[in-house]
Amino acid sequence: MENTNNVTEFILLGLSQNKKIKYLCFLLFLFCYIAIWMGNTLIIISITCSQLIDQPMYFLLNYLALSDLCYTSTVTPKLVNDLLIEKNMITYIRCMVQLFAMHFFGGIEILILTVMAYDPYVAICKPLHYTIIMSRQRCNAMATACCAGAFLHSSVQFLLTINLPFCGPNQINHYFCDVYPLLKLACTDTYRVGILVVANSGMMGLVTFVVLMLSYLLIFYTIRAYPAQSRSKALSTCSSHITVVVFLFVSVLFIYIRPATTLPEDKVFALFYTIIAPVFNPLIYTLRDMEMKKSLRKVWCQQPFLTGKQVIRNGQTFILITQGIRVELSSLLVYDK
Repeated sequence: MENTNNVTEFILLGLSQNKKIKYLCFLLFLFCYIAIWMGNTLIIISITCSQLIDQPMYFLLNYLALSDLCYTSTVTPKLVNDLLIEKNMITYIRCMVQLFAMHFFGGIEILILTVMAYDPYVAICKPLHYTIIMSRQRCNAMATACCAGAFLHSSVQFLLTINLPFCGPNQINHYFCDVYPLLKLACTDTYRVGILVVANSGMMGLVTFVVLMLSYLLIFYTIRAYPAQSRSKALSTCSSHITVVVFLFVSVLFIYIRPATTLPEDKVFALFYTIIAPVFNPLIYTLRDMEMKKSLRKVWCQQPFLTGKQVIRNGQTFILITQGIRVELSSLLVYDK
């Protein structure tokens, strides 16, 4: 297929052409972007400057916060700027760069969330082997694998799109450059490319979501015999991660699991995974996590606290403390730290 590209720039139609709605969205999304930077920077500093960095869960959470910052910065600054101007232009090269960066950092976020589900699974289902399985070397390897997987995913999306010929029109019915809106503008048959895009993005989202659900089903199966109070506290420990996963994956799967087409609702659902989810991630992890609260107090208020992974021997009872959970193996009791 010959790439005859006569388009040097695209026009982003954005969220709305109504000026009042645009000004309202400007204030809302500017506040969201500032909140994302403040919240995630707070998490990164609090984890890096405390002993939490030695715990696998928070080591991965650090990566999640960093990917959140990079991911939302590929879309939100231009969206906020475009809400104040009449004609929203983006060059062809910047459009392709934005597409690659968005899928790269978005892929890292999805894969990190998947890996983070492995930590509570090991902590609850294999507590005696936790320190061996979730070693720093293993965590580094998982983080590297997430970056490599995201790079592969983004490269496929980029190569599929950059080889498409664009000869007009050049109006993208979205607020950022994404694959489906660009396929609609290509002046060639994009059926096969659309199938490949679904196989890449859609299946990546679906497979990781299934893996996440299976890991939590195994956790629920393991704690089914626990006392009611212990079950509720074990589930409370996992609830933060489950909330973030559901919030992100519902919107991602709605857009990428279906055939390559655009719908009017796509813009609204895209807001959930590009802006709204990154806003709530810091709130969910800081407000519902006792370890994060203690770390925040220590780093910002200089209040000493005890943290880290500890294995305590008391007679015949071994207690593993990890990720805010204590698993007392003699009675299978799980309770908050």
